[in-house]
Amino acid sequence: MRPMRSMGGGGFGFAGVESMAAKLAIALVAGSVISLAAGQVGSLLLLAPQGVLGNFWLWQPFTYAFVERSPLGIIFGALILYSIGGGLEMTWGSRRLLWTIWGGAVLAGVLTVLTGLVLPVQVAYSGGGVMTTLAWVSYGLSIGRGQANFWGLPLSGYWLAAIGAGFVVLNALTAGVASQIPEIFALGIAWLAVNAASPRRLMLRAQHWRMQRQMRGRSKHLKVLSRDRDAERPNDRYLN
Repeated sequence: MRPMRSMGGGGFGFAGVESMAAKLAIALVAGSVISLAAGQVGSLLLLAPQGVLGNFWLWQPFTYAFVERSPLGIIFGALILYSIGGGLEMTWGSRRLLWTIWGGAVLAGVLTVLTGLVLPVQVAYSGGGVMTTLAWVSYGLSIGRGQANFWGLPLSGYWLAAIGAGFVVLNALTAGVASQIPEIFALGIAWLAVNAASPRRLMLRAQHWRMQRQMRGRSKHLKVLSRDRDAERPNDRYLN
């Protein structure tokens, strides 16, 4: 039985500023402050799909994840990355956390840019919410049916992930689907990161596929004895 993990009341992996989760949180605050202080120049750190496609601002899928434009987005984004990210880091390790949270945000940014080839996306995205969505939903999915504590409310990890996805849906309903394209991609990436894309799972699936293929190859050389042929064999009871 898994222990109950809490959210909003402690229970996460607060490992100090040397942890990857803390570094991501600090980078979000620093990138946001720099972007806001730099004014118009700072907006170049955001993700503008048409700017990437038309002006070759190729750095934007890598930088937008560390930018939030509202005070609440900066504060709560950093807290979520530090707390939930710390819990994931205790289970996954620093490298997998980095590839899932920041790497997943980069992938979501690239997919958003590719969407701009089909749809006229005229939005400049800040990606702090993309990283927090990845952290939140991945954490809930990693708990699964185990119990979590969401601000004093006991619920399963799947429900915790559903709440994180619900924020994306509500923002899409209030501000439009175009405003949430990177976050929508982040939901799918989080699911893959937990359920399908881990190296161990891929190795086990490859081994399972190889064993099934070997068994199919061996079964082709096996012959089934018919009942008539079995009847022609003498009864072993009369051989002694």
